[in-house]
Amino acid sequence: MDAFERLSDEELLAATRRQPEAFAAFYRRHEKAMLVFFLRRCAGAEVAADLTAEVFTAALGSARRFRPGAAPAVAWLYGIARNKLASSRSRGRVEERARRRLGAEPLVLTDGAIERVEALADAERAAEVLAELLRQLPPEQRQALRSHIVEERDYEEVAGDLECSQAVVRQRVSRGLRTLRARFEEGSA
Repeated sequence: MDAFERLSDEELLAATRRQPEAFAAFYRRHEKAMLVFFLRRCAGAEVAADLTAEVFTAALGSARRFRPGAAPAVAWLYGIARNKLASSRSRGRVEERARRRLGAEPLVLTDGAIERVEALADAERAAEVLAELLRQLPPEQRQALRSHIVEERDYEEVAGDLECSQAVVRQRVSRGLRTLRARFEEGSA
């Protein structure tokens, strides 16, 4: 881990003025979330990647003007993202002014990069579906599944926390998984 990884977003943006590589840590920290933000709001991996690149290019160009305040730096970044998205929608294309102003090359995506962005979108959609299906489970099944499957706790420990027998926890986990599987398959059909 480099020294920048330990800094807050606000400290990274402040350090960018003197050490541009600080922005790289800010970028790594928020790139995936920004891609997901655009994947949810526009059609296609290429557009999402283009908009993500434009947001970070604009953020880099504006980093020296960022002033920490009531809102966190990530809110500032999402403000830029919302503006880029709105501009893109009104113009019918991705705005490239920030990239041109900094003399940055246009983003060229390889087939592999497009596949990775699309896989991220697919994984995000699957996670959303699973989260919704989990919310629909009875609370005791949801809690048993979360404790045993997600948190990887053993049945004995979960039973102690839930003040029931291991057999009851096993039954709740089994029923929850069976219900999730059936509902997921219904949605896929």
